[in-house]
Amino acid sequence: MDDFIMKPKIDFAFKELMTDEMVRKGFLAAFLKLNPDDIKETSLLNTNLRREHEDDKQGILDVRVALNSDTEIDVEINLTKLDVWANRSLFYLAKMYTEQIKPGDSYVKLKKCVSISILDFRLFENEPDFYSCFHIREDNRHFLYTDKMEFHVIELPKLPEKLKEGDNILAWAKFINAERREEFEMLAGRDKYLEAAYSHLQTISQDENKRMEYEARQRAIRDHNQYMLEAHERGLKEGVEKGRTEGRKEGWTEGVTGIAKKLLAMGLDLDTISKGTGLTVEQIQKL
Repeated sequence: MDDFIMKPKIDFAFKELMTDEMVRKGFLAAFLKLNPDDIKETSLLNTNLRREHEDDKQGILDVRVALNSDTEIDVEINLTKLDVWANRSLFYLAKMYTEQIKPGDSYVKLKKCVSISILDFRLFENEPDFYSCFHIREDNRHFLYTDKMEFHVIELPKLPEKLKEGDNILAWAKFINAERREEFEMLAGRDKYLEAAYSHLQTISQDENKRMEYEARQRAIRDHNQYMLEAHERGLKEGVEKGRTEGRKEGWTEGVTGIAKKLLAMGLDLDTISKGTGLTVEQIQKL
């Protein structure tokens, strides 16, 4: 048998896994802290490849699930660092929420909407935990304003090595991040839902057509990342050269600040700007 196995964090593979109702039930029960037996029904909803702009060849493939007829969940995996991810996820969840009703419909019809972001980069640099969950609460007394919107964020680079007993979110995060059969087999032994996920992963990995789609998707992601890297390097070089010219006229400190502002306007991430200018992330954030 071919030893090839898909990586679940490639969004095509993850979306294929979510076509299995047993896998959906186990995954959602872990994140929503539900007993799987309380999940009576899950169904996949149609989604399109989300593109950030016209030339975006990669896009983001999301999975949308209806749960027990009263909740809608949107799951996205992103492997490319995006500093504005929080704004982006808020925009799409708000859009999902408002699209539930038409003009004249009662607000009573609005269902709870949940966003689950699985990120292969650090979104919250100063937070050590790999998992964060957000609700809309009062600032001082912390009571819930509404439970209709909820955000879950998994940062895969922060996953701890040891798997704690009963930590189902960590188990699923490790499964999504796994690449070797030994890892999948160890996790599959934890419960029947992870076992179903591994079984389904093996099945789709041996499907020739799905494998071709998976590899095409993997290439698109790799090409996109390379394009972004080259664009960042070009932008950094151009920005530094322009800033140096200005710096000779205005003083090097002002020149470096000017570089950083231009690179921010170009959409470069904070870490790249910091490395290229010598300014700290904190200094750049104050510009």
